[in-house]
Amino acid sequence: MAILIVETGETPGKMPEKCGTIAQWFENALDEIGKKAETVRPYRGEALPVATSVAGAIITGSWSMVTDREDWSEKTAEWIRELLFFDIPVFGVCYGHQLMAHALGGLVGDNPEGGEKGAFTVSLTGKAAKNPLFDGFPDRFPAYLFHQQSVLEPPKNCDILGTSEKDACQILRYGPSAFSVQFHPEFTADILKAACLENPGENGFENYPIAENTPWPRRLLHNFCRIVEDIG
Repeated sequence: MAILIVETGETPGKMPEKCGTIAQWFENALDEIGKKAETVRPYRGEALPVATSVAGAIITGSWSMVTDREDWSEKTAEWIRELLFFDIPVFGVCYGHQLMAHALGGLVGDNPEGGEKGAFTVSLTGKAAKNPLFDGFPDRFPAYLFHQQSVLEPPKNCDILGTSEKDACQILRYGPSAFSVQFHPEFTADILKAACLENPGENGFENYPIAENTPWPRRLLHNFCRIVEDIG
């Protein structure tokens, strides 16, 4: 039972040579627990499958912006609504996180506190404590972030499960098996370094906080895959 990876953009610059593509980062993460994956690329015009044929889906990050409302992105948002209508497990990451929130009526835009690029602390809320996605998790853990925009207002009837210093919507829950995160569980320290080198910003690459590999975000992705297996 393969997970469907919905890749939401090209990997920029020399990053594919250094560390692979966006879809490959997720494939590598899932391979750690023996989970197979298939990839679809709607930004290239590839058709999304019928919602009811999907066991579970991961919506990836991107160097695009949800606020640009590109046709392929809006069609993907409509598809996400179909998945949730049928209670199909979905996990959104960064762009995917923002796209899920947008699809369900939330507000996405530039973070007024500024973007987060580097390793930062994510804090779980009380609503995360009883969720199997966070089984065995500490209350706070480091995660890799690389974004300028955020979910500024979450959709109605959705739970906030995690926050960071600059972002009040780091982790959202939309239903029994539908989640999204602003941080990047598919990143390793090397991928984060490559992303920061590709986009050094005004102050240069050396000013981004980059820690060694942290296990918790990756474990979150693996836990989602196990939820998919349990439902299937």
